[in-house]
Amino acid sequence: MIRTTLHNTIVLLLALLALALVGPEARAVQPDEVLSDPKLEARAREISAGLRCLVCQNQSIDDSDAPLARDLRLLVRERLKEGDTNTEVRDYLVQRYGEFVLLSPPVSTRTIALWVAPLLILLGAIALAIRTVFATRSNTTQAAQSEPLSEDERAALDQLLPGHEGKDQAAERS
Repeated sequence: MIRTTLHNTIVLLLALLALALVGPEARAVQPDEVLSDPKLEARAREISAGLRCLVCQNQSIDDSDAPLARDLRLLVRERLKEGDTNTEVRDYLVQRYGEFVLLSPPVSTRTIALWVAPLLILLGAIALAIRTVFATRSNTTQAAQSEPLSEDERAALDQLLPGHEGKDQAAERS
C-alpha cells in the first residue's frame, strides 16, 4: 500500500515536472497566423516576443491566448508583409498603444524610475541589513559591559544552570 502510494506520488511529480518544462515553450500563435515565408515569420516572432499583451500584461503577445494579443500578432505580420522593418513595426505599435506595449521599455527620462528603482530598493535593503547587524552587535556589546551580577542574581543563575558556577566564584577558589 505504501509502495503504491509512493509510486503514484513519484509519477505525479514527474508528470508535473514534464508539464512545467513543456509549458513555457508552448506558444499561443495559431497555425493560421503563421506566415509562409520563414524569414518573415522569424522576424514576426522576434518582434512579438518583445511586445506586451495589453490584457495579460505579464506575457508577450507571442505567449498570450487573449484575442487582443492575436490581433496584435496579426497586425505585426501584416506590417511585415507590407515591407516595414522591425523598428518601424515597433514604432507603429508604440505610437498606437504607448510605450506600455513594450516588455522592456527604453531608458528615457520618463522610464528612468523603472530602471533605477530596483537598484535603489536593493541598496536600501542592504543598508538596513547592515544597520540592523551593527545595532545588534552594539546592544550585545553594551550588555556584556554592564554591571557584574549581584550575589542574588548569581545564586539564581546557579540554580538555573546546575553544575555551573559563576566566573567570580571559580576564580576565588583557584
